[in-house]
Amino acid sequence: MTDKLPVSVIGLGLMGQALAGAFLKAGHPTTVWNRTASKADRLVAEGAQPAPTVDDALTAGSLTIVCLTDYQAVHELLDASELKGTTLLNLTSGNSAQAREAARWAEQRGARYVDGAIMAIPSTIGTPEAVILLSGPHLQDLDALGTVTHLGTDPGLASLYDVAGLAMMWSVLNAWLQGTALLRTAGVDAATYAPFARQMAAGVAEWLPGYAQQIDDGSFPAEVSALETDARAMAHLIEESEASGVNAELPKLFKAMADRAIAAGHGAEQYPVLIEEFAKPQPTTTRRDERSA
Repeated sequence: MTDKLPVSVIGLGLMGQALAGAFLKAGHPTTVWNRTASKADRLVAEGAQPAPTVDDALTAGSLTIVCLTDYQAVHELLDASELKGTTLLNLTSGNSAQAREAARWAEQRGARYVDGAIMAIPSTIGTPEAVILLSGPHLQDLDALGTVTHLGTDPGLASLYDVAGLAMMWSVLNAWLQGTALLRTAGVDAATYAPFARQMAAGVAEWLPGYAQQIDDGSFPAEVSALETDARAMAHLIEESEASGVNAELPKLFKAMADRAIAAGHGAEQYPVLIEEFAKPQPTTTRRDERSA
């Protein structure tokens, strides 16, 4: 007997198995279902209950967690199922429009729907390192999975935070790779550069709260450096990359956006003024641009 929340996990890929395993370890009665039933064997050996059908899984737990390949797979699997009275936590990756549509779809069928995003790899599930983002109605009893953060009632927020986090991840990694490629031309290996790059990344992270305040206030006084000064430094990065035979696409993108902001009259303001460029749709390519490309 246990007072732990009974849960069902539908979808037993690597992440689904990790989710179910974390619930089992924390003492939750756990039911599992997967189209390929053999994927449940290890979890059943550890104490999970196998559901013969997906409908059995939906009725077995007070909370049903869905972790499939995409939202289309969620709809295809559950469209024929009775959802009234169920609580669904969808941890399938997708975008905010899909999350909001799935919330409408589930709620129209009488389900309580929560969307989520997993900012972790399977091996960290069940530890504080695993960050789980949720949006929609508030859920309890999910501490077994890791560090769970509820972002608000808009079901699309978890997906938006997910892609915003990925933008940070890829931007930092691409900037580090740019620097690594440059230093390798002088015989400096990646391991030697990495500690300096980490120091730079941590230093830039310290600027974010102040820069965020400027964005929210809509005022960008040049307290540290004016954008036109930064643009000159970007030009040096482009020159160095091209002279070293290193790809310069990334710094050219930086400078193109800065140049547009400067042309719009923002050269004397601080770097966060570029939010105005990021908030715009991608510029369309004119026929003249295409001919000169």
